Amino acid sequence: MSTLFGLNDVRPEALESARIAVLGYGSQGRAQALNLRDSGLDVHLGLRPGGSSWKEAETDNWAPVSVETAVVDADVVVVLVPDMAQPSVFESVVAPNLKAGALLLFAHGFNVHYGLLTPGTEVDVALVAPKAPGQRVRHEYLYGRGVPALLAVHQDATGRAQERALAYAHGIGSTRAGVLETSFSEETETDLFGEQAVLCGGVTELVVAGFETLVDAGYNPEVAYFECLHELKLIVDLLHEGGLARMHRFVSDTASFGDVTRGPQIVDSHVRSRLKDVLTEIQSGAFAREWCGEHSDGAHQFKDLVKADLAHPIETVGQRLRERMPWLKEAS
Repeated sequence: MSTLFGLNDVRPEALESARIAVLGYGSQGRAQALNLRDSGLDVHLGLRPGGSSWKEAETDNWAPVSVETAVVDADVVVVLVPDMAQPSVFESVVAPNLKAGALLLFAHGFNVHYGLLTPGTEVDVALVAPKAPGQRVRHEYLYGRGVPALLAVHQDATGRAQERALAYAHGIGSTRAGVLETSFSEETETDLFGEQAVLCGGVTELVVAGFETLVDAGYNPEVAYFECLHELKLIVDLLHEGGLARMHRFVSDTASFGDVTRGPQIVDSHVRSRLKDVLTEIQSGAFAREWCGEHSDGAHQFKDLVKADLAHPIETVGQRLRERMPWLKEAS
C-alpha cells in the first residue's frame, strides 16, 4: 500500500531559503505560484515575454521574467507549461541553465516517463500532481484547506528529492488533505487512462450515444438533453461526495435497480476488453507516439475531430437550454 503523507511528515524548512522558479501561468501555474507565495516561499515566474499570461501575472502583482532568467540560480524549477511544449522548452532553455543539485518538478509525468525529455543525472526529478483543477487548488488553499496530491521521485541525485518535493506539496496546501506516494509510470498511465476511458472520452461518448438513441427513437431533443447530459452532474456530485453508497442512498429505488441490472449490460465484456486495449496502448507508449506525431504534424486531425464534436446537435440544444439557467453563469 502506498505511503500517505500528511502535515506531520513534512519538513517545511527543506525549501525555506530555496529560490523557486515556476514556468507557466495557466490554471495550475497560477494556483500553485500564488499558494507558494502566500506560504512565504521565494517564488519567481518564468514566462514568455509578451505572452498571454504575462499581463495576467502582472495583474496578480508578479514581476515575471523570461524562462531563462527564472531558471538561472533556481533551486527548484517547476515545469507547468503544456505537455507538448515541455520538450522544446526544456532542451532549449531549461537544461542549459539548470544548476547541479536543483529539483526539477513536474505536475504530470508524461514527458519524463515516455523519454521525451531527459534530465541530467546531477538534478533531482520529481512530480507533485494536485488532484484538482487549478481553480480548486487555489480555492481550497484560501479556505485553509487543500486538495490531495500525488508525489513521485524519478531521480534522487541529492538524497533530498522526496523531502523537497513534499515541502513543495506542503507549500501549495496539499499536505492538509494528504499526499499519496506513487511513481512516474503509475501517475502517467493512470492519468491518461482515466481521461480517455472514463472522465473525458468514455463519459462524453456515452452521453452523446444516449442522446442520439433517444432522439432517433422520436423523443424530444430537449428532453433527451436533460436526461443524458444535464442531470449527469447530479449523479457525479453524489459519487464525488460519498461514492456508490451516497448515490444509491439519494436516487430512487427505481433508478438504483436500473443501475445494478442495466449498467452491466452497457459496460459488458466487450467494453471491458476495449478498456484493456486502451490501457495497453498507453502502457506500450503507442498513444504517446500517436499524440506526439499528431502534434508535430500540425494537429489537423485533432482539430477536425474537436470541431466535429462541437458541431453535434447536443451542443446546439444544450446552448439554448443553458441560456435559461442563470445559475450556471453565476458559478463561472
